[in-house]
Amino acid sequence: MGSYLDVLKKYATFGGRARRKEFWMFTLIQFVIVTALFALYLTTEVDAFYYLYLAYFFGTIIPTLAVSWRRLHDTGRSGGWYFIGAVPLIGGFWLLALLAGAGEPKANLYGPDPKAA
Repeated sequence: MGSYLDVLKKYATFGGRARRKEFWMFTLIQFVIVTALFALYLTTEVDAFYYLYLAYFFGTIIPTLAVSWRRLHDTGRSGGWYFIGAVPLIGGFWLLALLAGAGEPKANLYGPDPKAA
């Protein structure tokens, strides 16, 4: 839960680096919350859950993009590689592989190694 809150605290911080743990814990908790809200809407058909789902989803787009950007920085790549996900058929898989890769164990152009801090 701490990694999730750390990402939200760095709401629009696109500079620096993010460890794999920070990225994947945020992604996991994000997935659970979005799935739960959508499931509540589908099972109860209460419009409030749908609007809550939309508000949460759109409210966390920037932190999701920012942590992905920082994760790519940790691997030594520019955050612009995020847009490789837009390539049809293979782009999403390619982006997933980049995000899942190990970070550089030393300081790089984007900052010091987050594991050392």
